[in-house]
Amino acid sequence: MESVKIGLRATAIGMATNVALAGVKIGAGVFGNSYALIADGIESTADIFSSFVVWSGLRISDLPPDENHPYGHGKAESIAGIIVSLMLLAAAVLIAIQSIREIVTPHHAPGWFTLPVLAGVIVTKEFLFRLVFKAADSLESTSLKGDAWHHRSDALTSAAAFIGISIALIGGKGYESADDWGALAACGVIAFNGLRILKPSLDEIMDASVPGEVKTQIEEMASGVSGVVRVEKCRVRKSGLGLYVDIHVHVLENLTVRQGHEIAHEVVRSLKSSRLRVKDVVVHVEPAELDRK
Repeated sequence: MESVKIGLRATAIGMATNVALAGVKIGAGVFGNSYALIADGIESTADIFSSFVVWSGLRISDLPPDENHPYGHGKAESIAGIIVSLMLLAAAVLIAIQSIREIVTPHHAPGWFTLPVLAGVIVTKEFLFRLVFKAADSLESTSLKGDAWHHRSDALTSAAAFIGISIALIGGKGYESADDWGALAACGVIAFNGLRILKPSLDEIMDASVPGEVKTQIEEMASGVSGVVRVEKCRVRKSGLGLYVDIHVHVLENLTVRQGHEIAHEVVRSLKSSRLRVKDVVVHVEPAELDRK
């Protein structure tokens, strides 16, 4: 599917960029005496793995159904989203612990040359966030959105480090740990983004219902099919990048089995051809009583 290729391409660009950024940030952090920058580089290293997880999840979720997976492989995308969110939370905890250690340990102020490095990182990461989030929004991919927020978290961490290092350089003696406080503050943002991705991923694994407006659109489309008297029940769940629908429709009770089947087939065709990415539809046909008055 072409849209999935766009998501894979965006993820691959993110991985390649993170490889370069991780090396630059860790090197500048070591020589510039900035743990905030080193922590930023470590997070970029974790981003490489998380992007690979998302890339793999997208590829697997796009595989067609087979004998062992008759409902397809869509859950792989949700699993990737959970892994990415847990990695964000783990990164927040690890960076917070080390930041606190650096705050209580006396050390020299960071080097001035770390500031232009961070400025370049912020611009690059914000660009990657917009690129990946656009692809995630078009695919309605939870894991890809998690990867995008990973890039935004990295940009925010770098921004916090930039502010902290600036304070340390301007304030002079006594302000050496300002960049570590910046890294610690950024951990809250990273953890928040991890939690905001974890919930929808868990919902998809647990087959939670889709948002009400999506269900309403599906019911309206089914009701609009010629021969459908009304829609009685409608259950919709998201698996991977697609929606799976179970729907009960009422048709006139004096129709033949073939006529009822044709109406059900038209309901399936209508939903699958919509922009809602409906992958499969199960239609249950029920008789609607004729008005005998």
